[in-house]
Amino acid sequence: MALAQASGTTCRLPLAISAGEPAGIGVEIVARAWSARGDAALPPFYLVGDEQQARARLSHLGLDLPVAVVTPGAAANAFSTALPLVQVGPSLTDRPGVLAPETAASTIAWIETAVLHVRDGLAGALVTAPIQKSQLYAAGFTFPGHTEFLGELAGKLWPGVPNQPVMMLAGPDLSTVPVTVHIPLADVSKTLTREMIVSIGQIVDRDLRQRFGLATPRLSVAGLNPHAGESGTMGREDQDIVAPAVADLQARGIDASGPWPSDTLFHGRARRRYDVVLAMYHDQALIPVKTIAFDETVNVTLGLPFIRTSPDHGTALDIAGKGIANPDSMIAAIRLAGRMAAEAGA
Repeated sequence: MALAQASGTTCRLPLAISAGEPAGIGVEIVARAWSARGDAALPPFYLVGDEQQARARLSHLGLDLPVAVVTPGAAANAFSTALPLVQVGPSLTDRPGVLAPETAASTIAWIETAVLHVRDGLAGALVTAPIQKSQLYAAGFTFPGHTEFLGELAGKLWPGVPNQPVMMLAGPDLSTVPVTVHIPLADVSKTLTREMIVSIGQIVDRDLRQRFGLATPRLSVAGLNPHAGESGTMGREDQDIVAPAVADLQARGIDASGPWPSDTLFHGRARRRYDVVLAMYHDQALIPVKTIAFDETVNVTLGLPFIRTSPDHGTALDIAGKGIANPDSMIAAIRLAGRMAAEAGA
């Protein structure tokens, strides 16, 4: 099943989109998504950012696009005639492609504000435009990425509610979950555990049921080694860690299978037998999904007490302000967030 497909249901609340790195393409792709809102059948959304920077970027691009500064409660009504924007923080100078240290605090505040809107029932889900992590470290950002930061915010804003952020890449023809994420390849076999695979598999199964409406999600688990270890002759991790984890998931009533050799797991016929692949490391998950549908793939964070999606690309500083940024992944992220919010009744 294509998890990123749109559904016929509509979310009740607008989506909050944090504007991301001001020097990047965030505002550009959100604006182009708004322009395509009718043809793309997008739910109402609003941008959390800075009016001055947003208007300057649109003017720089020659986009005659109306912007309305609103409160979250007024965003849905404004959406049909203007791009709604919730102003947060000081006014910023727009510098396409040029990082400016003074903007880091605003980028963080935009994310925090958008999450607060979701918690307070003002927005149905969070969509995040890409951030430049290196730019944020001087402002006290200490997280490897967006996902880890959102997990920390969830712990503060939903105290007592379990949260374990899990990255899923959802495309029109393939969805994958990396069990280990941003660590060196040399550390994967030392980090990977049976308990880790089981914990992530349970979160994926639960969220696919609750947020994607799958009655019985099918999880296909990739092996770590070539040929899934070939009975231990190419490494014992698949026999000693992955296979027992699959058995544990099955014992919990989860439709999990594997470990499967990853070199035969992603072709068209194989994809018909599962809904998502649990991959053992970052590139095993991201290379196939990006190869098949780079511009339509969405980064979804499972395991949080709120819905979060993001386009599956970076800030694209090299093309910021040039008018060539492709909005397709942002459009897909908005559409999927709206579908998930509708499934959750938000």
